[in-house]
Amino acid sequence: MNQSEQKRKTRVTCAPSLASYLKEELEVLGFEILSMDKTGVETLATTRECMLLNLRLRTAFHVLQRFADINCRNADELYSEAKRLPWDRVIDPEGFLSVTSNVRNDTITNSMFPNMRLKDAICDKLVEKIGKRPDAGSSTEGMVVNLHWVDNKARMYLNMTGRKLSDRGYRKMPFMAPMRETIAAAVLMEMKYDGTSPLVVPMCGSGTIAIEAALIAKQRAPGLLRSNYACTNWLGADKDVWNQERADAKKLMAKNDPAPIIASDIEQEAIEASKKNAVTAGVDHLIDFHVCDFAQTPMPEEVGDVVLHGEYGLRLGEDEDLVATYKRIGDYLKTDCAGWDGYVFTSGKPLIGAIRLKVSRRTPFINAEIDCRLLRYELYKGSKAIEA
Repeated sequence: MNQSEQKRKTRVTCAPSLASYLKEELEVLGFEILSMDKTGVETLATTRECMLLNLRLRTAFHVLQRFADINCRNADELYSEAKRLPWDRVIDPEGFLSVTSNVRNDTITNSMFPNMRLKDAICDKLVEKIGKRPDAGSSTEGMVVNLHWVDNKARMYLNMTGRKLSDRGYRKMPFMAPMRETIAAAVLMEMKYDGTSPLVVPMCGSGTIAIEAALIAKQRAPGLLRSNYACTNWLGADKDVWNQERADAKKLMAKNDPAPIIASDIEQEAIEASKKNAVTAGVDHLIDFHVCDFAQTPMPEEVGDVVLHGEYGLRLGEDEDLVATYKRIGDYLKTDCAGWDGYVFTSGKPLIGAIRLKVSRRTPFINAEIDCRLLRYELYKGSKAIEA
């Protein structure tokens, strides 16, 4: 069997709170789910399928193929046991190698030491077998080995992704405290957004939600926005297969443009950043940008979804300064968005309470290590939305 066709246990990682969305994505793509925890999902995948996952997944961080499990009590045993493994079958001695780790072992006091010992084991094995070793360092643009070591059990993965999938490559101009791309994609999945009805994004910041929406609506594989993935750097990587997967992903793009996507922000700088990011993502023609107060955002005649990513009061201002803004958000949703599905992504009970509307669903998220909620409001015409 061709190496690219052999299925191996593969762990796909994600940010906390996104595992259920990642599981849904994998199931839609036809992958069997072996297990799931708060930061990832395990499945079976060939090398070629790992390439597909890098291109198609919207909520993932890394695609990791399991390489080996070893028993080791300390760093010396990590070295000796790892050196026994057939690294010469997968490591390109002409390439660049980095090792990252997640270690919970009482004998380790320096977090970088296991990386160095595993890297030494790999390179020494290659010198012993073929007389050459790769260059090595901290860059994740080449071959990346992930070490997960807890107590006396160590597991090694071949990282098929490299730099995180959340780093799409389009956000060249961040603005203040942006939402991570994978969080934005999961929020849109929770909203059941598919581009068939309008989407309005006041307070758009650097434009991440609007850009991710345009990518979803056009069925554009997010991984096409960058070219370098670790799956192409391993020994024997088939570049023709990779190019075919990219070509297949491009064929998925919808021919018709989606319903209107409107994004606004009161800061001119934010809209300039959003436009530049949208141009880099190739979706600027699908988004209508406006510099205005959120309450002045133009609304299409056809109803759809409106989503606001409000300030949290943790880094950008104090809660008391934001209460008035959140009261205005509630008034805006009730008055200007009647008949729409309204969403607010934020953190903090005082701010949520200031909206003064009945929440129909609360979905927990963790954004930048902050406990957040996506609040859904069914915005009926009249007084039904007002909380008693």
